[in-house]
Amino acid sequence: HLSPTRCEIALSDMRTTMRLRQFARAMSTKPAVKPACPNFSSGPCAKRPGYSLEGLKDAPLGRSHRAKVGKAKLSGAIDQTRALLETNGLPSDYLIGIVPASDTGAVEMAMWSLLGPKPVTVVHFEAFGTDWHTDITKQLKLTDVTELKGDYGVLPDLDKIDWSNDVVFTYNGTTAGVRCPASWSPPADRTGLA
Repeated sequence: HLSPTRCEIALSDMRTTMRLRQFARAMSTKPAVKPACPNFSSGPCAKRPGYSLEGLKDAPLGRSHRAKVGKAKLSGAIDQTRALLETNGLPSDYLIGIVPASDTGAVEMAMWSLLGPKPVTVVHFEAFGTDWHTDITKQLKLTDVTELKGDYGVLPDLDKIDWSNDVVFTYNGTTAGVRCPASWSPPADRTGLA
């Protein structure tokens, strides 16, 4: 087997460079067909009618929601929400908060709204499940809690779950790259939430 010559190496490098340039040109080409409604924002979700960038003139771009300006904006949004809801009958002693509009936010709201009447089993083996265990024991302060913990990225023995309890678990642990087996699911005859 002969080693490639300098000329062959240079030719290979040129071909690679040409392919990269072709790829870059293809990626910078505008699509030939535009969507029927091009007014999309993050999400993706359609922008409201009358949307204008002018509405973002005081947006704290590049700042965390934890920064002073971010906290002030969140506080203002909560105050406006309270004013709107109280004029429509919300009791003044109700708490109002802003949560992420994500799967994580949905699980948090479900836990705060539904857990408590029954014992709870928390199955965790990655970051979100561990956070939920902390929320259940330290924030909600539930006392009848069974912890079924696996090492980070390692599923615990799912056969040990007591399905008469309410069960909180992460099916697909993206932070650890581990998920429950595709063939596994909570039993249909369970008596607790899952």
